[in-house]
Amino acid sequence: MTPERHQRILSMLAHRQPDLTVCMEGVHKPHNLAAVVRTCDAIGVSAVHAVWKNEQMRASGGIAAGSQNWVDVHNYTNTKDAITEIKKQGMQVLVTNLSDKAVDFREIDYTKPTAIILGQEKFGASDVAKEMADQDIIIPMVGMVQSLNVSVANAVVLYEAQRQRELAGMYGKSTIDEDTRQRMLFEGGHPIFAKVCNTKGLPYPHINDDGEIIASDDWWQKMQMSQEAWADIDDE
Repeated sequence: MTPERHQRILSMLAHRQPDLTVCMEGVHKPHNLAAVVRTCDAIGVSAVHAVWKNEQMRASGGIAAGSQNWVDVHNYTNTKDAITEIKKQGMQVLVTNLSDKAVDFREIDYTKPTAIILGQEKFGASDVAKEMADQDIIIPMVGMVQSLNVSVANAVVLYEAQRQRELAGMYGKSTIDEDTRQRMLFEGGHPIFAKVCNTKGLPYPHINDDGEIIASDDWWQKMQMSQEAWADIDDE
């Protein structure tokens, strides 16, 4: 890993917001999820939750590799499990839903731990999501259309969250846990070694302040591979 790449990864990690997340419901268009993940990375969101419409779509779907390398995607088969897991993390749960109790999305305090539930474009949020959410939010519109593309709605809300958090001084100081930090430093800075570790079932080593791998002689010996094996890793 070059010093420049190491510093870029450190800068990215310092801006990550582990207490800000998105949950996309009823995913049936992988390219929409990919767009959501891409925006989350740009904002500093470190994890996204995806409730797939069915297992077949989840198996055949994919996320843009460049974004997924930096944003963890947690997959679910139902909304209740996803929101239950999110609430365990102490987050306020918002859902995009046009209702009598809905408020303008800009009225929310996003400096609090927050999860944003995005419903399907065609049918909107599920009844489960609306029942479990703490607050309905809307994006005001004065044209003929009544909804935005889900990835666009995601970006609109997240950039308001970023604006508020930037003003509150929540960027530029790392709050991500050390295990995640080490994993991302290794996978992002030493991707070939990470692939070998996953192939051989080896634990990830420690990355020091200079971006260097710190590991035992035994670990290095187990990392040794034939030329053919290295070629297979490079081709993946």
